[in-house]
Amino acid sequence: MPPAKKRKTRATAESSEEVQPLDAVTNAEESTETPSESIPQKTNEPTPSTASSSTSDAAAKAKERQERFKALQARAKSSAQTNLKEATLESQRLATDPNLLTSLNRKSAVASHNLLKADAEAAGEDFERKRAWDWTIEESERWDKRLKKKEAHRDDQAFQDYRQDSRKVYKRQIRDLKPDMDFYEKEKMAAVEKAAASGGLEIVETDDGELVAVDKDGTFYSTADSTGFVEHKPEKAAVDRLVKDLQQAEEARLKKQRARNAANGEDGDVTYINDKNKQFNQKLSRFYNKYTAEVRDSFERGTAI
Repeated sequence: MPPAKKRKTRATAESSEEVQPLDAVTNAEESTETPSESIPQKTNEPTPSTASSSTSDAAAKAKERQERFKALQARAKSSAQTNLKEATLESQRLATDPNLLTSLNRKSAVASHNLLKADAEAAGEDFERKRAWDWTIEESERWDKRLKKKEAHRDDQAFQDYRQDSRKVYKRQIRDLKPDMDFYEKEKMAAVEKAAASGGLEIVETDDGELVAVDKDGTFYSTADSTGFVEHKPEKAAVDRLVKDLQQAEEARLKKQRARNAANGEDGDVTYINDKNKQFNQKLSRFYNKYTAEVRDSFERGTAI
């Protein structure tokens, strides 16, 4: 009997031990919840210093935007004024005749020149000598040479003979000719290298470092008997430039011929060789054109076909 009682007491003790922790846990939870309820919660209410700083920042940004807007308005206004001024000047320039403006400037220069000359003569001074003080000797010589050349060119405008006319055309073509120095230097270096490789030309360096080409057998440099120019083959661009120049010369000749025929009242083909033959052809046309018009038209149609 006593052992059974001991087992019962042990079971009750175990059950009491198991129940006691549950109560302890409950009490612990209540104890932990109670402080949390007693802690006061913090709120994010703005303080007076924070509100004043945010207001000042907003006012500063608004003021900055207003200043930028005023600056943009000022730039737009100045740009509009500048554009209006330029447009006005452009319209005035287009409305003004450039030839008239050049003539007015020339007349103003001549008038000022005559006024200075009259003042110098009234003062008893040499006008040309006084004006020459503003120029150097080299500038004066160049100016005299230019005036002499201009006067000779003015006297050379009229037709004298066909030889003089050909000379003027040749001088104009030479003046308009632009030599290709790059191509010349390239061909020159190629010829020098070829002659040096063949042994006909020797490259010698002088004391100052300059390279000099020495012709050993006298075959490198051209003479009156040299025929090396026949082997030269021009570039396609040079040939095209020559063809273009010839076409321009032909167009200029035809233009002058049309202007001459229009001045004489003849817009058709030239059917005479001199003035006497021209008068004879006009007389034939007056009497026989009404009979030969159909034949000439048929002949022209056949030629066109």
